[in-house]
Formats: sequence, structure tokens, C-alpha cells
Amino acid sequence: MFCFQCEQTARGLGCTGCTGCAGVCGKTHDVANDQDDLIGALIGLSNAVKTPDSETDKLMLEALFTTVTNVNFNEETIKEMTSKIDSEAARYNISSLSHYDMKKLWNADEDIRSLKSLILFGIKGMAAYAYHAMVLGYTDTTVNEFFYKALRTIGEKGTMDELLPVVMETGKVNLACMELLDKANTESYGTPVPTTVPLTVEKGPFIVVSGHDLKDLKLLLEQTKDKGINVYTHGEMLPAHAYPLLKEYPQLKGNYGTAWQNQQKEFANIPAPVLFTTNCLMPVKPSYEDRVFTTEVVSYPELVHIGDDKDFAPVIQKALELGGYNEDTEFTGINGGKEVTTGFGHGTVLSVADKVVDAVKAGDIKHFFLVGGCDGARPGRNYYTEFVEKAPTDSIILTLACGKYRFNDLDLGTIDGLPRIMDMGQCNDAYSAIKVAVALADAFDCGVNELPLTMVLSWYEQKAVCILLTLLSLGIKNIYLGPTLPAFLSSNVLNYLVENFNISPTSTPEEDLKKILG
Repeated sequence: MFCFQCEQTARGLGCTGCTGCAGVCGKTHDVANDQDDLIGALIGLSNAVKTPDSETDKLMLEALFTTVTNVNFNEETIKEMTSKIDSEAARYNISSLSHYDMKKLWNADEDIRSLKSLILFGIKGMAAYAYHAMVLGYTDTTVNEFFYKALRTIGEKGTMDELLPVVMETGKVNLACMELLDKANTESYGTPVPTTVPLTVEKGPFIVVSGHDLKDLKLLLEQTKDKGINVYTHGEMLPAHAYPLLKEYPQLKGNYGTAWQNQQKEFANIPAPVLFTTNCLMPVKPSYEDRVFTTEVVSYPELVHIGDDKDFAPVIQKALELGGYNEDTEFTGINGGKEVTTGFGHGTVLSVADKVVDAVKAGDIKHFFLVGGCDGARPGRNYYTEFVEKAPTDSIILTLACGKYRFNDLDLGTIDGLPRIMDMGQCNDAYSAIKVAVALADAFDCGVNELPLTMVLSWYEQKAVCILLTLLSLGIKNIYLGPTLPAFLSSNVLNYLVENFNISPTSTPEEDLKKILG
């Protein structure tokens, strides 16, 4: 196996090994190789099929999404997906599909490998966003067509000069994809509104829902009506509490746990089932393996999988069987807070844009920090907690994705009635941050890079890659990235990003704040 697509990759170089070995994420040697074969089949399909239809588009998104970190640990289901790709080729009268050998990529010149990895990992993350929009009935032809172009590019020889434009195009297309998903979510569930979410779990049966898929959450809420079962979000599902249509369900009570990497501790002996709707699944421990369920592309050996019929009866039955806590049980965030807030998407922030602008002009707000992204287990991520704690009291902290769990339970007070911490939502809600930044730049008649705005990002997996590429495609500079730099960035590619975009690795909160604020 060879895999270096996530931040926790072994020794900061790549997870390697033989049969019986596993990567840091828990993915086995065989699963890693099967995922490579699946990508190789997709590259073959993109070369063979010239005018794919909507069925092929759907399969393309499913297959790419399947290979995102912490989605699928199941050799059997990955092989089934590869077989579907081969069968799809047959539907176009292609008798035998040629699979691209991914070893050609992993053994390529390091700069070529680096650029192609940026494209591949970027479209994996983007496929997740496109998939979430698709299940709500929203698609974009331009977005779907780009997946095939990107895969063909990965399979071709290519030079740095030829690959760099495709890297930037990946970011540009992902902006359109995030805009599509934003439209799908808001038109389906309403515009998010600021919402305070308790961390206490009420007594009685309950279900914890993790991941990103709002449609799965809504279907579960429909099926748990009047059954005496409460529903709690986990991880990236927290922002669901801010959507008006989802808020109408009284059994949607609060949030359980923190970010994904803490689940093995937080789910130990939990008296409730957990439903994983997308990525963020870790290898399941014996103490709770009998109560974890998967759906959509998530798969783990021997766990009960909820299929396309979306009949959550097994999850509901398990909740009733386990019974939940005997009395209300109080939990806290990692800093001791008993509640968190969410719902500060672009719709909310732009509705008070005049107030924000006035506060800046009056000197009450002197700086904006976007501190967010993927959380992870590597030591050093307390940097983000300390950064927010040490940020000047006349600054606003915008945040998104599960990186916010490092500090979202802190009480930092307000500025002119505006909360100093504003949770904009899931990782794809980076679109909201971009909308707000552009609006502020327009209000002050300047470019985004001239704003008193600094992005301090944490990354873990492929969704963070496509978001970073989107920011770069917009010409946004001076981004701080941590806790480590991606292993798939060669020194030449890294130098290009530093020279053209002034990307900086995070150091210490004190040093970085001093550098940012002068």
C-alpha cells in the first residue's frame, strides 16, 4: 500500500506496508490497494466514455466519495464498486475497461506526483459536496464534466506547466460546487439562523447522527416522530440545528460529543446507536460496535448498513432496546462549555453587514480571523484553541467545519452585540466565508487581500484540499496552514505556493498573531 492523502499519514511521508499492515487511519493494506484500483477504473472510464449520462455521473461521484479518508474500510464493498465501474463501461458497449495503474502516479517524478495528487485529492473532496447536492436533486453539468477531465489529466503524462492550470481549475470548479450545495441545502431546509445548541443529553432513548448528510438526518427525524426517541447531532452534523425546517422537529434536541477523532472514547459503551451518514468514521471498538450503523457510501466490515430504502427501523429498534440514560446527563465541550452556537452562514452575516461595517469604521472591530477546517488527532492542534483565546478582544472569529470544536464552547463575549465567535457551518460552508469576504471587500472598495482578514486553517482530509484550492483560485493570499503541511506537496510545488500566495505553516499562536497584526 501507499497512501499520503490525509494529514496524519505515517512519519509525515506516507503510509506504506504489506498484507496485514494498516495505515494510521485504520485502512488496511488490501483496502488501500482496492481503493487505488477503484480510482484506476474511474480513470479508465473517463477515457473510454465520451458522453456520460446522469447514471454514470452518479456512479462517478459515489466512487470518488468512497475513497475519501474515513469513509470506507470494507474491502468487499469497494470491490463491488469497482465491478459497477466495469459494468458501466459495458453499458456503453465497451467490452473490456482498461484500468490505470496507480503505481504510475505514486512512482512519478515528485513534482508531477504532487500536482496530480492535488487534483485527485481535490476532486475526491469535491465529489462529496456534489454527491450531497445530487441526493437533494441539484446537479451542475459543468461540475460533473470536470471530474472526467481531471481524471483524464491524472492518467496522462503532463508537465508542470500543463498541470498547474488544472490544479487551479479544480479550485474554481469547487467554488461552483459549494455554491450548488449551499443552494440545495437552503432551498431544501431554509436559510440557517443563529441557534444555541445544548450539550446535555436528556434521559430516555436517543440516536446520535454523525457526518454531513442533512437529507439522511431529515429522513431519520421523520421516522422517529412520536416514538419517544430524541436525536442528537455529532461532529459536522452540528450545523443542522440552524436550518428552520429541521428545527421544526422537537426530537432534535442537541449535540453529543465533539470532533470525529474523539469518537472512540466518546462512543465507548454509549447507551444509544450511532448513525454514520458520510465520512468521519474511525475503526470501531468492541465496546460499541453493536450499536454503530452506516448508510450511503460509508461502510465498515460486519456493521449493519442502511440501504437505499432508507429504512432506519434497525437504528430505531436499537435506540429503544438500549434505552438511553436514566436521567438527564450533562456533557461539556473540550473547554468546559455547556452549549455551543451555530447558524452564522452568509445569509445571517450579510443581513447585518451594515452593522459589521460600521463597527469596523468605528474601530470596534479591528480584525477578522477565519479559524477552522478539519480537526484531527495529531498533537499540536491545541494551537487553534490558544490562537482564538489569545486573539485580540476587538477581533471576530469566523469558524467552520469540525476544527471549531477546539474552541466553539468558549465564551468570548460580543462586540456591539455581535458574538465574537461565529460558526458558519460545515466544511462546505467555506462558501459562506467567501461570500462574506467578498461583500466586505466591496463595502470597503478594496480587494479581499487588503481586508483586515486572516485565514488560519487546519486540514485533515481531501475536502480541505479542494477548499484550499478554491481559495487559491480566487487569488486569496497570506493563508496560515497547519498543523503540518501536506506530505504530497513537493518542495518545488510548495515553493510555488509560498511565492505566489504567501502560504505560511503555523508556528505558535503568539508568533503568528504578532506577524499578522504587526
